[in-house]
Amino acid sequence: MNFTPTTWTLLDAGHVESVDLAFVGLLALAGVGSVVLLGLALAALVRRPSRSYLLVTLALATLLARTAVAVLTLTSSVAAGPHHLLEHALDAVMASLVVAAVYDARSARQSAADDSPPIRSDGGSEPVESERVPSRESATARERGSADERGRESAHGAHERGRDDLREGER
Repeated sequence: MNFTPTTWTLLDAGHVESVDLAFVGLLALAGVGSVVLLGLALAALVRRPSRSYLLVTLALATLLARTAVAVLTLTSSVAAGPHHLLEHALDAVMASLVVAAVYDARSARQSAADDSPPIRSDGGSEPVESERVPSRESATARERGSADERGRESAHGAHERGRDDLREGER
């Protein structure tokens, strides 16, 4: 192959005249979309670090890897046979990661129902009852609840006394 500046091309797909600019545009769009999705997944993972979020993030990273394989094939860095194998392998990896993320989230929810302390599906945990610090609002609500109970008891007692008074008046 002659590497003179007049024969250089941005993309060398074997036959320059067969490079479809619409396909190149589609790959660029897929790459940008994959990067955006991966960025959103990484942001979610940082906010809620858990195994399920990690697995979903890795599954979305396979989309970017598929685009990279297509670009490498277009530039003749990867032959058509290995290209086909790599894309199918990435599909299998993506499906496996999604299934693992769902399984992990379900098992975390199940263990939260069975064990203490409860574990959220996002990997966080709720404080155990003994670790909870009562808030001012909850203390006020408890006091109000006690007052309401006392009020109900006294109202019930007055009702009973009124009933007794009626019985005595009938006699």
